[in-house]
Amino acid sequence: MADMIPVKERMKREQISMREQSPDKRIANFKEVPLGYTREDAIKEAQRCLQCKNPKCMRGCPAEINIPQFIKYIVEEDFESAYLTILKTDALPAVTGRVCPQEEQCQKECVLNNTGKPIAIGRLERFVADWARKNHIHGKTDTVVKKDIKVAVVGSGPAGLSCAADLAKMGYHVTLFEALHKLGGVLVYGIPEFRLPKTIVEYEVNEIKKIGVQVITDYVVGATGSVEDLKKEFDAIFLANGAGAPRFMNIPGENMNDVYSANEFLTRSNLMKAYLFPEYDTPIKIGRKAATIGAGNVAMDSARTALRLGAQKSYIIYRRSRKEVPARAEEVHHAEEEGIIFNFLTLPVRVLGNKEGKVTGMECIKMKLGEPDESGRRRPVPIEGSNFTLEVDMVIDAIGTMANPIIAKSAQGVEVNRWGYFKIDEKTRMTTCEGIFAGGDIVRGAATVISAVGDGKVAARSIATYLSSGKSLKK
Repeated sequence: MADMIPVKERMKREQISMREQSPDKRIANFKEVPLGYTREDAIKEAQRCLQCKNPKCMRGCPAEINIPQFIKYIVEEDFESAYLTILKTDALPAVTGRVCPQEEQCQKECVLNNTGKPIAIGRLERFVADWARKNHIHGKTDTVVKKDIKVAVVGSGPAGLSCAADLAKMGYHVTLFEALHKLGGVLVYGIPEFRLPKTIVEYEVNEIKKIGVQVITDYVVGATGSVEDLKKEFDAIFLANGAGAPRFMNIPGENMNDVYSANEFLTRSNLMKAYLFPEYDTPIKIGRKAATIGAGNVAMDSARTALRLGAQKSYIIYRRSRKEVPARAEEVHHAEEEGIIFNFLTLPVRVLGNKEGKVTGMECIKMKLGEPDESGRRRPVPIEGSNFTLEVDMVIDAIGTMANPIIAKSAQGVEVNRWGYFKIDEKTRMTTCEGIFAGGDIVRGAATVISAVGDGKVAARSIATYLSSGKSLKK
């Protein structure tokens, strides 16, 4: 038992590392890179937890998980109770345990940072969720008596799934509208199999459906039907349609055949399963030398996917230095291990091609860092006369996404800001139209899965407050 181990000894213990596929093997497959904790690993890591009376780690968790409690259950080898504890507030534990940036949230607040490494909360969450799935442990589906009140959730990404799950647990009739044929949003089309297996997403989505969430796929709100149509049928609406429109650099040559947006490239590989060729004959052309522009998690995913699909060399082109890289340190480390070539302080200025419109190279210019800009990061400044040509035959733009305006155009009274994202009340997540709420990337731009989960939770509570006051969009 952890409470029998002296505090000083627990503080001296090293964080338990997680087993991984070796780089030479994993670049030839799409299987998960981290292999997860064993039972013994999880217990040893959980025993390091000091069970603080004032657990700061919980303040860093948008999913509001009772972190000390579920870790205590792991120490006691009561993995079922640990899982059910997490499930009370997080409907996607196997997902968030894998892709949540715990190092910037719950683990950043852990008191053990003062003496060493924090508790590996994310790895423990993943272990518990995986154990529950393998042992057929499910959450309770005996929800409260159903209310005669209907809520529409638009978008089945992490924000939509989180909101739908919480509302269903409260007894509301929830209908989830998804534009694609598969549920999961960015979890299925944006994150590669080697980081988040689709069977994991499918399992947790099915668990949410068991709570009583109704699902309608292949329904594009703004085309199949409008937000105004939904207002006639539902008492409240939560818009969580993401920010799926790609951004481009708008440089010469960017319209050539071998230039992808990261959205298109990853969707072809992930959702349309091009990585399973020839079982799935999805068109996706991979060059010998692929260049990915950007250095966020999406860029790492793109560059690593290109390598696995056959590129002999895969580059990351980033205009700032390594210090400013926005991707998770773990993803950068994995990319480097796999042989991804990083070109820091480099800015593409032109894509080069032949008369057939095929990419043959990319003209770049070297950069230096100047004074900080509005983001707080030092602004990259071109070095005059430093232009050079990088030989590549494929380019992937991974410089971010923006809001797709199709839903906003169909929603009367719902205002957007200058970037096309919905304006909301930060406390309630209500838009400028009473009864319509919004969260996730369609509000904040491309952000983390866990922040979207948090938005969904806040919105669910606000929707319940709105509806319990007797208000409704139908009135």
